[in-house]
Amino acid sequence: MTARDAWTVDRLHHALPHSASRQQLLADVNLTPLAELPAVLDRWTKAAETLQAADGRIAAARAQAATGKPLEDAGADHTADIQHDAGHRGDRQPGRGAA
Repeated sequence: MTARDAWTVDRLHHALPHSASRQQLLADVNLTPLAELPAVLDRWTKAAETLQAADGRIAAARAQAATGKPLEDAGADHTADIQHDAGHRGDRQPGRGAA
């Protein structure tokens, strides 16, 4: 069993830090045709793994932000890249799921 095999939809859901991302994951899982589901889940797994790898940097940035001082070398905001890689699609139309 690889580390990737340990992921479940529930684990992915809990690994995502924002409710919008969690809702998008569930929408993608529910609205994606079965043949395309493995690729969608692979993208979400990569996004969750990327976020987990950044946990230490995120915690340090939060601690520094709590001091009220400007963040040192905050770097680029990669949130949009992570959402794109996960397959976040803002063009989804309500009612496109299976009945």
